[in-house]
Amino acid sequence: MGNKLTDLLESRGRLVADGGMGTSLFEMGLQAGSTPELWNVEHPERVAKVHTGFVDAGSDIILTNTFGGTRARLDLDDLGHRVAELNSAGVAVAREVASESARDVVVAGSVGPTGQLFEPLGELTHERGVDLFTEQVTALAEAGAEILWIETLSAAEELAAAVEAAESTGLPVVSTMSFDTHGKTMMGLPPSRLAEWWAAHGSNPTAIGANCGVGPADVVIAVQELRKATAPLVLVAKANCGVPQMIDGTLWYPTSSEDMSAYAELALDAGARIVGACCGSIPEHIAQIRRVVDIHEPQPDVDLSEVVARLGGSTRPDERPRNRDGRPRRRTTSPT
Repeated sequence: MGNKLTDLLESRGRLVADGGMGTSLFEMGLQAGSTPELWNVEHPERVAKVHTGFVDAGSDIILTNTFGGTRARLDLDDLGHRVAELNSAGVAVAREVASESARDVVVAGSVGPTGQLFEPLGELTHERGVDLFTEQVTALAEAGAEILWIETLSAAEELAAAVEAAESTGLPVVSTMSFDTHGKTMMGLPPSRLAEWWAAHGSNPTAIGANCGVGPADVVIAVQELRKATAPLVLVAKANCGVPQMIDGTLWYPTSSEDMSAYAELALDAGARIVGACCGSIPEHIAQIRRVVDIHEPQPDVDLSEVVARLGGSTRPDERPRNRDGRPRRRTTSPT
């Protein structure tokens, strides 16, 4: 089976991923606590508008609106019986947008965590986890997703189940984890453990990396640590725009679209070949990343002090979280 993502990496060298789907959907009226995947069938034109905004801004890769598409997540809203329908619809919307682009755009089937704890800390067994992920990834693959993009995981046990399910489809696999707790995932895994897991797994993913977290600094540092442990692999940086705060009834993110230039440069210097953004990011953020990816010549390395100086801090034990100017700044642009 061909690998469109690898082909694009070979021809373009570096790629731009998309931004925050949920952020834009909330701007369009999605209510807190609602199921974003339901909009794939109820408001497909709005989901398509988000994808189009990111493609127009320069994204080479768009992730389907299926992050919470496992039965475990959908069951929270009594929608577990619609796994195939909602995931298939998410792919259909993204594929239509990609087909209308003047350049090649990869449609990645987004697979997020189940929201449940695996054994031994919880009751979810490996076998049940594989079944949950298999149901979702099968629907994504059959609907035409070109790669499977496993994201925001924090536990090795869940990664193992998700990857086993994803590989059963024969599609290329990308996997990113969220290193948001003093340089580790919520379950205590440092970036080096992600690299070690893949080495022990016996097969190579198309790409691995870091996403979400508490801001760009931690993602950049995680990518650099991954590069030291996994030099041959393609690395992904997909940072969020910092921890949001509610001020005067408005959700504020500390990382503006202009700040994305420094993040993108440092991510490339750290070794990333795919750079995108996550929560809080809109097309303007991606446009800044696109500009940098097209012109920046990566430096051989970055260090913590440079990352902190340019991005405003990290959650590493020796660096307290803080914003560049000490307070969050409101976005002045709209995703719609």
